[in-house]
Formats: sequence, structure tokens, C-alpha cells
Amino acid sequence: MKSFIVGFHQEDNVDSMQIQKLNQQEFEKATAGGTRQLFELDTNIGFFVFFDAADIDGALSYMVLQYQEDQEEPIGCYSFQLKDFYEFMALFLSDVYAGEESEQEEEEEAYGPVHHLAHLLYHIVAEGNDLKV
Repeated sequence: MKSFIVGFHQEDNVDSMQIQKLNQQEFEKATAGGTRQLFELDTNIGFFVFFDAADIDGALSYMVLQYQEDQEEPIGCYSFQLKDFYEFMALFLSDVYAGEESEQEEEEEAYGPVHHLAHLLYHIVAEGNDLKV
């Protein structure tokens, strides 16, 4: 497991995050007690699956898998602190509920919560790309 810190732009209004990038063995250990998929996000930098997991001792992890195009195996697995993972969930859910607004309001708002989530993921993937796990 490789840890790294991601700093964001000041206008992103998000504190820096300490993130772990896991290899296959670490992923299997962290998920041995089961997983629960929470939501998915398809972006121009990949398809992301957000989930929580428990190891065999019941310790919880909050993770994101990144897939590229039509590949069956993920190209990245990232683990987050709960407070940071909560930020992702809040952005995603904000967009879900914002979708109930009229179509005219949606057209006026070109950059919404889900776009901001994708922007944060871009920074995370860019910082984590150089790490070999």
C-alpha cells in the first residue's frame, strides 16, 4: 500500500487528502469480509466504482476502483479516510437531488456537484498514476 497526499486548487474548497493506493493482495485482504457498492461515476478519465468494505476482522475501508474503457480489471484502487469519502458521497447525492430541478435550470448550470467530483478524481488519479503498487 502506497500513501500519497493530494493537494487541490484553492477554489476547489477541499482540504488536502491522504490516500492509499492498493495492489491486488491488499485489496483482497481489505475486502475479505465483504463489500457494499454505493455508486458509480463515468467520467472522461475512467469509470469509478465507490464502495465500502470490511476485512476479516471487521475493519472498514472506503474505496474507489478505477476502470478504463472496456477493461474487466481495475487499473487503480484507492482507499480514503471516511471524512474524504463522505465528501465524495455528498457531491454525488447533491447532483442526484439537483437533477429534480427543471431542465432549464440544469442547462444554465454547466458545472455541478458531479462535475466537481470528477475534477477531484482527476487530481487523485494524476497524483497516484506514478505510484507502482
